[in-house]
Amino acid sequence: MPRRPLLAGNWKMHLTISEAKKLASSIAQSAADVQDRDVMISPPFTALAAVAETLSDTNIILAGQNASWAAQGAFTGDISPLMLKDAGCSMAILGHSERRHIFGESNDMINKRVQSCLSTDLVPILCIGETLEEREAENTFRVLDKQVRLGLKDVSLKTGNEIIVAYEPVWAIGTGKTASADQAQEVHAFVRNLLEDIFEKNIATEIRILYGGSVNAENVDVLMAQKDVDGALVGGAALKTESFDRIIHFQS
Repeated sequence: MPRRPLLAGNWKMHLTISEAKKLASSIAQSAADVQDRDVMISPPFTALAAVAETLSDTNIILAGQNASWAAQGAFTGDISPLMLKDAGCSMAILGHSERRHIFGESNDMINKRVQSCLSTDLVPILCIGETLEEREAENTFRVLDKQVRLGLKDVSLKTGNEIIVAYEPVWAIGTGKTASADQAQEVHAFVRNLLEDIFEKNIATEIRILYGGSVNAENVDVLMAQKDVDGALVGGAALKTESFDRIIHFQS
């Protein structure tokens, strides 16, 4: 079976509750006709419950921007997978480059978050990606191999639908630079082979691999036309209905 595309909007630290509800409502209306692909948005934690209510009776998936490895306890500032589910989420973005490089999250820490989400039936979106320095040093595949293997250490899956991987080259996030379609496909094929080495081939074939990094209305079609690109994790372009609508309605 072909993998169902996922167009995901990561709103990062933007929008108040009222602004988030307004944008969520607008996106839900624009995506109402979508039947052959999934649409997900990830507002700030403060807006999740309100946005979940706005999205009731729509086809939009809600996700948290991170998730703790603990169910509860003395973890000031963290949000548990159970809390995310209670707020209406069914997915969580983990290991985003901003969490890795600004907040110092390690592969081991991200792996614990992945396992915590899986144990709570919350689908983790494991983000991976190399810096410009690592790419120029021709270390892209070495970096991604480590991030994937350590991020999925001791993870057991029954189906490939339990987890999502998102490749986001750090040098392309918010810079306006985008990996070419060929570069994206090369990396996605490499990651697919890694997943086949970690899990059974039929499971690896089911896992969706998203591309992220300055995805916009102008480049989404050619990116989505690639064999192993199963969707997009979108930043800035997801904050405006018009641009995200074009991404949602990509043509490949």
